[in-house]
Amino acid sequence: MDSMFDTMLQLPLFQGLAKEDFTNILAKVKLHFVRHKKGEVLAREGDPCDRLVFVLQGAVNVATPAADRVYLFSERCEAPLLVEPYSLFGMTTTYVSTYTALDNATSTVSISKSFVLDELARYEIFRLNYTNILCNRAQILQRRLWHVNGGDLKERIVRFIASRAERPAGPKTLKIKMEDLARIVNDTRLNVSKVLNALQDKDLLELRRGEITVHRLEDLLGRHPQA
Repeated sequence: MDSMFDTMLQLPLFQGLAKEDFTNILAKVKLHFVRHKKGEVLAREGDPCDRLVFVLQGAVNVATPAADRVYLFSERCEAPLLVEPYSLFGMTTTYVSTYTALDNATSTVSISKSFVLDELARYEIFRLNYTNILCNRAQILQRRLWHVNGGDLKERIVRFIASRAERPAGPKTLKIKMEDLARIVNDTRLNVSKVLNALQDKDLLELRRGEITVHRLEDLLGRHPQA
């Protein structure tokens, strides 16, 4: 139990919070601990986000569809992880992505939105941490929006993949038709195919029908620092 609390204190949302304060918080709220089986959905895209969910152990697959459903981007995220704190408030309070357990060791704890408002928000360090998380994400997305979209086709493809990742490392999967990717990066299907096959020859990614798997995004970005 102590190790679980220590893991929660490592999350950005609780960093800097005194252990005594954290113990007092936990004494007031009923925590919902769940151990998930491999393949079990923790949170589904489009469902209401009415609680904070912390992944304490294991790993999850995070799958995010395009607004027009033309492609689906997936990535592996390891614990500890706070699931979409930005979806708890705002105009749209539903999950953006679907989170699926990747192994039987995946465990989560959740805290209701009402407790966040009634109790956690009373702690200044919690409010600052929450604000920092939201601001950091907004700043990252703003920088991506204003990023220059120039460069050759290879750079445009790498940038398209990298800009959809929550974490700039680890394996990523993009399910998309070649012609749709060509349209997005403003080039021909043949040229896109040539670039992807060249990256596959360098073992930076793997191609399957309608699917691109990046082994390690950091390797892809390391060879394309402008992406």
